[in-house]
Amino acid sequence: MLYFAGKIVAVIKWCLLTLLVIVCLVFTGFSQQTVVQEEAIVQRFYLQTHQQLFWFSSDENLKKATEWLLMIESADHLGIVSSKLQSDQIRLALLSNNTLDSVYKEQRDRQITGLVLNFIKELQEGNIKFDYDEVNVSRDSLYINQLLNSTPTELVSQTVLRLESRDHDFLVLKKFLNDSITAKDSIKYKKIALAMNYRRYFAVNHPSEYIVVNIPATGANYYRNNFLKLKMRTVVGKKDSPTPTIASYVTNIVTFPHWNVPHSIAVKELLPKVQKNENYLEQNNYDVVNAKGKVIDDSELKWKSYDENNFPYFFRQATGSRNSLGLLKFNLQNPFSIFLHSTSWQGAFSKDFRFLSHGCIRLEKPFELAKLLIPDRIDIKELKRGKKNTESKTIKLPLKIPVFIIYNPVIVVGDKVTFLPDVYGLIK
Repeated sequence: MLYFAGKIVAVIKWCLLTLLVIVCLVFTGFSQQTVVQEEAIVQRFYLQTHQQLFWFSSDENLKKATEWLLMIESADHLGIVSSKLQSDQIRLALLSNNTLDSVYKEQRDRQITGLVLNFIKELQEGNIKFDYDEVNVSRDSLYINQLLNSTPTELVSQTVLRLESRDHDFLVLKKFLNDSITAKDSIKYKKIALAMNYRRYFAVNHPSEYIVVNIPATGANYYRNNFLKLKMRTVVGKKDSPTPTIASYVTNIVTFPHWNVPHSIAVKELLPKVQKNENYLEQNNYDVVNAKGKVIDDSELKWKSYDENNFPYFFRQATGSRNSLGLLKFNLQNPFSIFLHSTSWQGAFSKDFRFLSHGCIRLEKPFELAKLLIPDRIDIKELKRGKKNTESKTIKLPLKIPVFIIYNPVIVVGDKVTFLPDVYGLIK
């Protein structure tokens, strides 16, 4: 009986080992892909440490790797959700350390490094992806040094607590997350987690002077030296012409801007109005121009013969108070032709629902903002006179001002958390 029992145990061990090898082989493709995705920060780490293995180099480091893994797997209370597939793969490698060959062990070591470093990164600056971002600065070397310089006796939980954001709004959101939300896959959880990530992001991307436009809140704030200097309502893109998220810079302000009507708006919205009423252009201060910007005599055009597929011209609205861009345009670097501007229709700001534009952002208080940005170089009285066809001027800012157009569906006022409608349906 003992002989057969021993045989059965041996067979079970052999089966478990075979299953381990199969699982490792199945996940090899995934691990290689992960290494490629995280190559920059991981390669920098191993160049800095001058060694092939870090976690598998000692029992002490293996223990620390297990501790990091446990923290990452339970980080949903921090608003951070880890990849279960990757965590399972690393756990399997840690448990089977003595049976791994050198190549596979090196792959897993790099994978653990990537997982830990990216967790440290997300813990501090969040996981925010803009549609266009030219403000982001790599801090990979900082996160590498934070990992390498943590003392051996410091628990991972202590490291996380030391590195975690102490921002007031972040702490309010974290408390709400852990006190009021139980389902980690719920929309409310995802909204709060996103809001926490934004607070992390601004904690590290914190210039002395910047503008934040929050799309769901249809509002904009201007900050200087940690103080809110100006708060205003905005009009943002409609659901079918949404405002993109952007991290960029205002580089100049245009006074009495022309409005060069985008072709899609020209042929789909203005052309039908002109075909119904040929006086529409004169009544609304539009010129017809060709591709070179030369004004065309619109009275000679056969309007009924045009449609959105064959209209060869463009519309340009004259400067002045009746211009759709108003009297001020804040140019913003981005590939979407999105900018901030004043408007001739102030009535929109009294509406509760202000998702009304084609994507650009209309400002309730453009004169106040311009005065704060360039106090000695702009004549507000001249602007407010708003005469038609006043010459347009471009005023370069002494320093470019960061602008963050974000999609944050949760706001914090004091200790109160308020959920905003997800008009664009982005939280899924």
